[in-house]
Amino acid sequence: MTRFLLYFLPGTGHLAAPLAHELGADIGEIEFHKFPDGESYLRFLTPPDGRHIALVDCLDHPDPKLVPLLFAAMTAKELGANSVGLIAPYMPYFRQDIAFNRGESISARHIGSLLSAHLSWVTTLDPHLHRLASLDDVFTIPGELAHATAPIARWIKEHIDKPIIYGPDVESEQWVRAIAEACNAPYDVFRKTRNGDKDVQIDVPAGIDAGDHTPVIVDDIISSGTTLATLVRALCESGQPRPICCAVHGIFADGAYEELIAAGAARVVTTNALPHKTNAIDVTKVLAEAARRIDLPQD
Repeated sequence: MTRFLLYFLPGTGHLAAPLAHELGADIGEIEFHKFPDGESYLRFLTPPDGRHIALVDCLDHPDPKLVPLLFAAMTAKELGANSVGLIAPYMPYFRQDIAFNRGESISARHIGSLLSAHLSWVTTLDPHLHRLASLDDVFTIPGELAHATAPIARWIKEHIDKPIIYGPDVESEQWVRAIAEACNAPYDVFRKTRNGDKDVQIDVPAGIDAGDHTPVIVDDIISSGTTLATLVRALCESGQPRPICCAVHGIFADGAYEELIAAGAARVVTTNALPHKTNAIDVTKVLAEAARRIDLPQD
């Protein structure tokens, strides 16, 4: 019997075969149905009893996905699963990790409490840990982080001659610096001022020059695309070559991909954490490595 029995929730089918292969895991089957009024139905077709199971769920656009996930976790426990973990290539609600204004919900804390109440462990890929030191600041269950730094750096080294790595803001420096070092490439990080969801200013110094390097903009998430599109335009206006945009999580809300291309991006590349036509970087290996580090309870 393999260590894990994996159940892939809707939207994760692109990860099923490679992740099961990396983990040497079995794949279980769940039937899902949504009623006309939006309520969710699910049924385990492969029994989870007596097994350590992992639910695999891409939690972009999270609100309609969280109820089926929680129902699956609770049902698996009721059916006798030894443990119920979550492999979440994308973890939502981490941007709000403090109350910026009185009365605000601290969503990172609350999503952590909600998932911790119904799961045995969690792994995720490069969540937005801006002011948080680790997953332990969010979850009360064991957690392991997977990182896309090495796969992204490998792709850049294989596909781009003489890259220079750019980060749109100080929050991106942790990824930019590590990727630049792995590629033996120069890097720079700019200053961003956000005035609203689609109102962003990025300070690009007047004399910046990529020389004979190819600009590669790296960030953790492309959501509205406003931040990267703003930087793409600024770099193009400064006379630099059209940049390549690279991100861990490609959410691409509200026509973000088209906006980046219109702004002047030569190419947009993402990992396969979330399915999109820009997927070019495989992260199933690092996701599997994180799951293997989980110390499962004894049977």
